[in-house]
Amino acid sequence: MNQPSQSTISLVSHDEPSWQGILSSAIRDIDALFQYLELPIDTVATGDACIRDFPIRVPRPYLDRIEKGNPNDPLLRQVLPLAEEEQLPPAGFVHDPLGEQAANKVPGIVHKYQGRVLLITNGSCAVHCRYCFRRHFPYEDNRLSTQEWEQALDYIRQRQEINEVILSGGDPLSNNDQRLFKLIDAIEGIPHVTRLRIHTRLPIVIPQRITPSLAQRLADSRLAIVTVIHANHANEIDDKVQHSLLLLKQAGVHLLNQTVLLKGVNDSAQGLIDLSERLFEAHTLPYYLHLLDPVVGAHHFDVSESLALALMDDIRNRLPGFLVPKLVREVAGEGSKTPIFPRLSP
Repeated sequence: MNQPSQSTISLVSHDEPSWQGILSSAIRDIDALFQYLELPIDTVATGDACIRDFPIRVPRPYLDRIEKGNPNDPLLRQVLPLAEEEQLPPAGFVHDPLGEQAANKVPGIVHKYQGRVLLITNGSCAVHCRYCFRRHFPYEDNRLSTQEWEQALDYIRQRQEINEVILSGGDPLSNNDQRLFKLIDAIEGIPHVTRLRIHTRLPIVIPQRITPSLAQRLADSRLAIVTVIHANHANEIDDKVQHSLLLLKQAGVHLLNQTVLLKGVNDSAQGLIDLSERLFEAHTLPYYLHLLDPVVGAHHFDVSESLALALMDDIRNRLPGFLVPKLVREVAGEGSKTPIFPRLSP
């Protein structure tokens, strides 16, 4: 088992506020958001109904990377509720774009792919991204009692073909250590599970969440740990984020990143190249570049497949292969992510 070094642990300052305190003080009000970022309230047209449906939540470490006074900042666009969200969506935009409700076999379990299962650990995220494909997910039906947690774990225990458990949410790292470690203990007790994958945006939006105690618990696990972070723009990765990812790396965690291709955020080859380079500096490999999941409320972020392919062609010509993410789309009912390749001429 890999052990984090003392030099790694020293990267975390004792003067830092706790991640729980940072999370509890996240901005949840449009007026407070505009005031913090020094934006006139009439700068952009925001949507009142969409805020009620999907509230604002932005922690201050993320806000501090947004350029004040700039309504077009690519990080701001990801969290700013626009009036466009309330427009009638184009055909094909639905509330459950990935068909997850049909795959929600028992409370807490989404089982779509062979050999791996997704465990919904909670319904809470540290940041509310306006393109979120689960913005309409029925989390109220997946808040598990102790008995239901056992039912979810039994679902995994009874299926020998499952060798990987994916912790998702919400964000699994928004659970406190006691709850998270207890869940890891239970998964480690299932002999046929060999990998634990953690999908999280917390190392990006609140890097203080990656504490020495969390890194040590992951280092001590018998499971191979993969953490898939979610960064969409190079500006999201500052020094504190890089330090948090180093702490995970030195704990023996495999670090990957997935990105959503978003209009007005990262829909340029240079922007995606900068992100891949910054990820590599932060000890993380690009993994997936997702076309937008067609969820109601997010159509204004959509980038066409033809533009995505053109961007990928440019990226492949300018980056080594290991820094080029796979362009994919997730299609409800399919047995895996669907790779997107140029169509061959007849």
